[in-house]
Amino acid sequence: MKNNDYDLRSFAFRLKATMENMDRELRTSRLSEQLNKHYAAIAIPKGLHCLSLRLTDEYSSNALARKQLPPPELIPRLSDNSYFHFVVASDNILAASVVVSSTIRSSSKRDRIVFHVITDKKTYPAMHSWFALNPLYPSIVEVKGVHQFDWLTRENVPVLEAIETQRTIRSRYHGDHLARTNVGDSPRVFAAKLQAGSPTYTSVLNHIRIYLPELFPSLNKVVFLDDDVVVQHDLSSLWDIDLAGKVNGAVETCRGGDTWVMSKRFRNYFNFSHPLIANNFDPSECAWAYGMNIFDLGAWRKTTIKDKYHHWVKENLNSNFTLWRLGTLPPGLIAFRGHVHPIDPSWHLLGLGYQEKTDIPSVQKAAVIHYNGQSKPWLEIGFKHLQPFWTRHVNYSNEFIRNCHIMEPQL
Repeated sequence: MKNNDYDLRSFAFRLKATMENMDRELRTSRLSEQLNKHYAAIAIPKGLHCLSLRLTDEYSSNALARKQLPPPELIPRLSDNSYFHFVVASDNILAASVVVSSTIRSSSKRDRIVFHVITDKKTYPAMHSWFALNPLYPSIVEVKGVHQFDWLTRENVPVLEAIETQRTIRSRYHGDHLARTNVGDSPRVFAAKLQAGSPTYTSVLNHIRIYLPELFPSLNKVVFLDDDVVVQHDLSSLWDIDLAGKVNGAVETCRGGDTWVMSKRFRNYFNFSHPLIANNFDPSECAWAYGMNIFDLGAWRKTTIKDKYHHWVKENLNSNFTLWRLGTLPPGLIAFRGHVHPIDPSWHLLGLGYQEKTDIPSVQKAAVIHYNGQSKPWLEIGFKHLQPFWTRHVNYSNEFIRNCHIMEPQL
């Protein structure tokens, strides 16, 4: 009898050890999968790199690629508040072109659209070439590099210090070191940390929206669009929404049942074990979405939103980035507290870069669809059944796209 008890205990011990080993192997496999997906997400596809190089060369050799945008006679419209002003900030030429063309194509008032495309200094010649050689009349497109905004200096933009510091510590969130030091993380948490440490979040273009009132001092209202969105319906009615004195018209993201996108509260973004966060914020407070926002710049100029943003970015820097993971939404959630007017969720559907099982009828109905997440539609890891909503706005017969072998994905 004793031998039987011993055998049972021995068997149970071996079974437990086997199960724990299998669990470790499964977790390691999933973390490895997330790591590989992360590197696929942050890598610049050869076709996009080629497109930027060829268009840059075109800018230096072709006068048409350097022509003024917009032409001199239309410059007054850049500050005319009777027009619908859109802003997109990106160093991805193809993505920016989809945002602009899909917005214009979906509009019933194309002659009233003015697009302000902001890019970095390196990408400026290529971005300018693209929109100079591919005009979207009767709409107006302006392309500016951050270096062309005299206001964007280190003195006026203290967030630049945090950006440079973030770049130096990005290695904490990448590679084998991250995998070794975060073995206790779930694959989902691991994926979130990887994304938060990606180069996108350490680009001034990702912070540029906090300076819209200064960058466009003559404008009263703008719609800011991320470069991973597609516009499917006319957005003109956004200007008719009464924001009730608020600054930011945004879709709230705490009203859904999914765990990735639409059930986000402050607890999902901030470290409430830190006293500075715990003593100032409510973990159950509703979050909202960047990506498609209607901003009342007139109301904004009467607030201290920018100063609050700077203050909390500096606090996070001083705390060695322990208040929240790297990213721009957390300080945005703080800075715009009390200044957000919820708009109908049909304006902005999120999660197409996270959730493969996104409901297609919901995608079709949404005014703006947002590929936030790693699986961008221009990447190999994009979800195949969701890519056509983006690819339909790419002209694959364009000579630069064709010569760079940017091919329409095969479904």
